[in-house]
Amino acid sequence: MIPYRSLISFIPRFLLLILGLVLLLDSLYLLIQKKVHIGIVLPLLIGTVFIIYAIGWHKIHRWLNQHIYIKRLWKTGWSLFALWCVSLGWFALTIQQNITHTIESTPVKVIIVLGSGVENGKPSAALAKRLDAAVPVAKTSPQALLILSGGLDFGEREAEAVIMARYLHQHYAIPSSHMVLEDQSTSTELNLKNSKGILAQHQVSLTDPVAIVTSDFHTIRAAAIARKQGYQQVTMISAPTPLFMRYNAWLREYFAFLSGWVLNEY
Repeated sequence: MIPYRSLISFIPRFLLLILGLVLLLDSLYLLIQKKVHIGIVLPLLIGTVFIIYAIGWHKIHRWLNQHIYIKRLWKTGWSLFALWCVSLGWFALTIQQNITHTIESTPVKVIIVLGSGVENGKPSAALAKRLDAAVPVAKTSPQALLILSGGLDFGEREAEAVIMARYLHQHYAIPSSHMVLEDQSTSTELNLKNSKGILAQHQVSLTDPVAIVTSDFHTIRAAAIARKQGYQQVTMISAPTPLFMRYNAWLREYFAFLSGWVLNEY
């Protein structure tokens, strides 16, 4: 029979080990897919720490018991980590509650598709979903200005906008003449800022109806940035995020929200 005290320590160790392995394997899988961002690297680090802690549980606690002040800092650190997890859970719940995948049936004057990365000259899985979601809107508003926004990704030879246009032409036979490329931006803020210049060139006002197509988890922040930049009649079109990268993308978006607030993007 397992002693009560040993059982009490076994349960958190076991949970930490399982959670650590899940986080580690998930991150390694995505890294093998050549996806690198904070939403992947951070779970990798957290998972590694969890595994080390679970394996060295007794040694770590014996050492902490010999260093009272460090033990207090250790407990404080875990308390702060727990609070961070609560804030992350609240953020994820907010995203989940705001996710809709409806297609805009009201004609719009402009459709802006925000970039989401390319891989070996092809749209990433998330970007392909955004482009797919833009097609029904383009069919509803065939005269709308279709702006594809995305600059040159690291290690790529072609701008994201160029690859987006090729995808739409090959998969949906959308003529190149119906698409306008914004190929200089590297962030959501620049996507929308640079697109404003294209609107001005085509005599389109910021008061005209605009559809912005992006991933479901990204619609809240993108809409906030659009409002800050003066877009007055925006409809957000959300594309589903592939399951294998969904929660990593949410984690990345959490930090993007924080950085956007610091940088006064919205």
